Amino acid sequence: MNKVMSKLLVTSILIIALCELIGKINVPVGGVNIVLFPMLYAVGIGLMITPDLLGRKIKALKEVIGEKEIKLAGEFVGIILLILGVKYGTLAGPNFQKIIEAGPAFLAQEFGHILSPIIALPLALFLGMKREAVGATSSISREPSLGVIGEKYGIDSPEGSGVLGTYLIGTVLGTIVFGILGSVAVYTGIHPYALGMACGVGSGSMMTAAVAALTETIPANMRDTVVAYAATSNMLSGITGVNFLIFITLPLTNKMYSILEPKLGRKKEVKA
Repeated sequence: MNKVMSKLLVTSILIIALCELIGKINVPVGGVNIVLFPMLYAVGIGLMITPDLLGRKIKALKEVIGEKEIKLAGEFVGIILLILGVKYGTLAGPNFQKIIEAGPAFLAQEFGHILSPIIALPLALFLGMKREAVGATSSISREPSLGVIGEKYGIDSPEGSGVLGTYLIGTVLGTIVFGILGSVAVYTGIHPYALGMACGVGSGSMMTAAVAALTETIPANMRDTVVAYAATSNMLSGITGVNFLIFITLPLTNKMYSILEPKLGRKKEVKA
C-alpha cells in the first residue's frame, strides 16, 4: 500500500469514526424534524480539510491531504458507488413485482428532466450567465451530462464551463441538500413511494442521502420498497437522462436561451 493511499484511508477512517460518534441528530424546525445523517457531516468535514480551505492555513494538514490524495479519493468514490449500486439492486429484486406494477409511473417521472431548463435557465440569465447557462441548466449535470456537453461543445467551451461548475457544486453541496430534502419531504403529504422515485435523480450520492433520510421518517414496512423505487428510478434516470438531454432538454434549453437571453440577459455577450 503506497503512502498516498495509506494517508487517505487513515483520514477516511478517522472522519467516519468521528461522524458515527456524532450520530444522527434530529433538528426541529417549525415542528418538522430534519434528519442529519453522519454522511452529511462527513461531506462537510471532507470539504473543510481540503488543500483549498483549511489546508491553506494549516501546512501540516496539507501534508496529510494534498492534491494526490484528493485525486485518489475521487477515484474511490466511483468504486464505492458501484458497491452501493449492488446493495440497492439486492433490495430491488424482492420488490420486482411492485416495480413492474409502477412501470408507467417510472417512465412518467422522467419528464421531470424538462423542469431543469424551465426553472433554472431564466434565473441563470438574470444572474448574468451567458452560454454557460446552457451547460449549467440543461440537466442536473452529473457524469453523463459532462460527456454529452463535452462532446458537443468541448469541455473548455462556455457550455462546458457551465456543466462543470454545476457538477462541482452538486458534488460538494448536493448530498447535503438532498439529505435535508429527504428528511422533510414526507411532510408534503406526497406518498412515500412517489418520494422514493423522486430520490433517484441520476446521482448515486444524492440518491443515497435523500433515501436514507426519507426512510427514517416513514413506516418501517415501506422502507425496503421505497429504497427499491429510489434505486430503480436512479438507474432509469441515468439511462434515459442522456437521451432526454440529447433529444429534448438540450434543444429546448438552446431554444429558450435564444428567446430569453435578449430579455433577461444582464451583460453584453463578448464576441470572439
